Amino acid sequence: MGKREQAREEAAFMRGDVGVDGAATEEKQDAAEVERGKAREALLRGKAYLGREFLTWLLWRSESGEPVAAFEKTGLSVLFLGRVVLKGISGDVTELSARGAMAPYSEQVRQGMDRGLLVHQARLMLTHGEKAYEVTLDAEFLDIRAAKLPALMSEEDDSRTGERLYLAEQLSAMITTLVEAFIAVRAGRTWSKQVVPAMKEWMRGEEGTRKQTALQRAASARKR
Repeated sequence: MGKREQAREEAAFMRGDVGVDGAATEEKQDAAEVERGKAREALLRGKAYLGREFLTWLLWRSESGEPVAAFEKTGLSVLFLGRVVLKGISGDVTELSARGAMAPYSEQVRQGMDRGLLVHQARLMLTHGEKAYEVTLDAEFLDIRAAKLPALMSEEDDSRTGERLYLAEQLSAMITTLVEAFIAVRAGRTWSKQVVPAMKEWMRGEEGTRKQTALQRAASARKR
């Protein structure tokens, strides 16, 4: 073994790239895992455009009324409520705000998204089992602006405080679960070939008769 080769191996060992047997200490990540890591890092660093893509994707997924992801082995459903804010970076209109019980699912909002606007802020209802949470999310850092937790069951003050903290942690974990579900899709091979075209069809109203599940759920939510 030459001195140069020996020096390179020693340097690799000192960096932790190889073990004492000369083999790599970590397996090389596949391309999909690398992309998921990049997407996750961008989102956590406050890349607003990725947060907007997430909320726009979530709006599209939520309209069917089907669970968007599984949380603790139970389906997690999402419903957009009331006010929604769309933003873009170019065009004659760079911001659009819509209000109303079904405003997020309206034709006007879908047309705005088709013209390049994405969801920047929205009020969501997350339903998990028999519990329903409400939260306002902002795409900048996916900060929780305001939240409404399920009714507390405990009667003692100390127990109620603990229960409230538990529910708040559950809400945070649910949002993380939804983000992870989006990242898996966003970094996958089907994003540009299948998901984006399907979302564009939905924005343009080319899916035929739209489902009424969201309307029924909104009416039910208002009665609670």
